[in-house]
Amino acid sequence: MSVTQLGYLGVSVSDMDAWETYAQEVLGMELMERSDDGTTYLRMDEYHHRIGLYPTGADDVIHVGFQTANRKSLEKIKTDLLSIGVEYQPGTPEEIANRHVVDMIKVDLSGAPVEVFYGPHVLFEQPFHSPIAHNGFKTGTNGRMGLGHLGMNVDDMDEAARILEEGLGFLVSDNLGGQDRFFHCNPREHTAVLGPIEQRGPKRIGHFMIENNDFNDVGRGMQRCEQQDVKLTTGLQRHTNDHMVSFYMVNPSGFGIEYGWGGREIDDETWTVQQYRVASQWKTTPPGSTAAKRS
Repeated sequence: MSVTQLGYLGVSVSDMDAWETYAQEVLGMELMERSDDGTTYLRMDEYHHRIGLYPTGADDVIHVGFQTANRKSLEKIKTDLLSIGVEYQPGTPEEIANRHVVDMIKVDLSGAPVEVFYGPHVLFEQPFHSPIAHNGFKTGTNGRMGLGHLGMNVDDMDEAARILEEGLGFLVSDNLGGQDRFFHCNPREHTAVLGPIEQRGPKRIGHFMIENNDFNDVGRGMQRCEQQDVKLTTGLQRHTNDHMVSFYMVNPSGFGIEYGWGGREIDDETWTVQQYRVASQWKTTPPGSTAAKRS
């Protein structure tokens, strides 16, 4: 029994209005609710929310919610964490209510603020509805593949990997540049990516990825970025490890979001760890870059 998916993210932001506009008009997420405590919830499937926005100004991730199946599984994770010398804190009633879960614990993943929960609030009676023309996001049947994947910047790569594998039950997906950095907990090729804070910081989040059901929505997303002056840090590319066709953009908090389609899936019965020396099979420059170089 282990973590099964990336369930939600909490992001502390300095400009709530900009984020709400960006999430709806660029990403295609649904604004689910503005709560009395100031949290804005963003939806992308049947879950009540996948992203929580908090008006506290840090412009960084403040909690990473990994889901597990049930109370028995959560208790097993608690035991596993303690057995490897990692302490956890129970969620307060206020935190549990804010996350819309049945129960949760908090874990320090070498500086990254991780939570493990079960019992998400699901709204099958209220289907997800994007405010723009959009064909939905690939989170899996009953959300089993989760929000997407997340890049976390940690203090100690080895310690963070140890907690992911021995405490939370992640498996290594692949090896890039001689170091195991990509981990999975369901068929999605990777759900967690580790990077060293001294090289990737100062934010604890490097990027997160959301996967579209339709390749055309990737192209339309890039078009919306151009129309709304959203900065792109890559053009279109295809990664070597998960085969995702995607591009990266900068959100109002200044970190990256990967907007993709077509990621391959893992079958743990046959999967073997592979090594890659380059990150992309092919890639293009961001729109405007070539013209700028020529001028």
